[in-house]
Amino acid sequence: MPVDFHLSPKEAAVRTAAAGFAQNVLKPTRAEYVELEGNKKKFQATRGAYETAVTGGLIKGQLAPAIGGTGGSFIETAILVEEFYAVEPSTSLTIFSTGLGLTPLNVTQKPEHREFLAPFLNSEGAPLASLVFSEPGGVANYLEKGAPGLNTTARRDGDEWVINGEKKWATNCAGWDNRGADLACVVCRDITDPQKYSDSDPEASIMIILITRADLERNGDKSFQVVHEVSLAGHVATSPGPHISYSDVRVPAKNVLCHPGEGVAAVSRSFDTTAVLVGAMSVGLMRAAFDAALAFAKTDDRRGKVPLLQRQAVADLLSSVKMQTEACRALTWKAAHAMEHGPGDYNARRELALAAKIYCSDAAVKAVTEVINAVGITAYDTEQPFAELLNNAIALPIFDGGNVGIRRRHLQQLMLSPTYDPWAATYGPSTEGAK
Repeated sequence: MPVDFHLSPKEAAVRTAAAGFAQNVLKPTRAEYVELEGNKKKFQATRGAYETAVTGGLIKGQLAPAIGGTGGSFIETAILVEEFYAVEPSTSLTIFSTGLGLTPLNVTQKPEHREFLAPFLNSEGAPLASLVFSEPGGVANYLEKGAPGLNTTARRDGDEWVINGEKKWATNCAGWDNRGADLACVVCRDITDPQKYSDSDPEASIMIILITRADLERNGDKSFQVVHEVSLAGHVATSPGPHISYSDVRVPAKNVLCHPGEGVAAVSRSFDTTAVLVGAMSVGLMRAAFDAALAFAKTDDRRGKVPLLQRQAVADLLSSVKMQTEACRALTWKAAHAMEHGPGDYNARRELALAAKIYCSDAAVKAVTEVINAVGITAYDTEQPFAELLNNAIALPIFDGGNVGIRRRHLQQLMLSPTYDPWAATYGPSTEGAK
């Protein structure tokens, strides 16, 4: 297939529909929640928009056709994410975080778990899903040999598993009412037989268990609690992933999505997927920042004779941001295409996904800072969009696996591999083999 950046008719239709939803649903929602105080009230004010997204197939569209969903290509998803994030990141993140919460089921595609997907395939209501992975003490080094690992544990007791532990930063995990998400993919450590696992193989005990809202209700109010609310600087209308606890939550054995030893691979592949989407989120924010600064520079003269855009310093800053935005979009689309079509093996494709997350999220913070410098002190006015754009952009390098603590370490691991083939994701496997 030749290199071609023209959108196909379907991709163009996705972009048009996404832009319409962003303007007609997401933008009015922001206008409503900005008048409210506190993350929790703002988040709850987005429920109507989320329900519209559900009805419109935006949740079902994040599930693979093989498990009953209507998901399209990964590039189509990247286009959708960019359009949404350019207008209203908070509500968008709630929508796409449900997608992340469902991604382990996309990865495993086990027929026996189809029943857990029913609320998300019906296109009704406001079901939330969450990939419940991060913990209060962080998880960057949870697989280090000899380390304590995850604090959230699971123990087999007859035909049930008993889950205990605390989690934090898992978007949507508390649901709309702080009583839990409709479906949580909880990453935990099997402690049924502590002697079974060696310190030299931490991955062997990691598993994923599905916990539904019905499971929590059956276990009683004390089984799930919000320990501490988190107030966010950006994405202020998103469920921030509060500090939560699971206490003796009993679920049937059928709720095991990934058995011990299978969990790490599913978690990794889930976050490889969202790495590309963070690239698209970054492009959306960069685009919004550029558009706002360009409009300002065309009309404001700072009491001079000509508009700011005619000043070389301002034009240089804006042209730099425009080039960064185009480069990030190209990298994101390339990563999205490679994840589905190659070339190269999975690790080669994964490298591009990681690159999109790291490079684009770092670039987004830099780009917003540069347009603020171009606009000047006016950008500090909260009636302007720039402070909000910066607060939203700052999250991108540190969430979904921090660039420093996690994502760059994954790149390091790939490069250290004896079979590392640096350009396989562009040209296919090297004919000479890895060097």
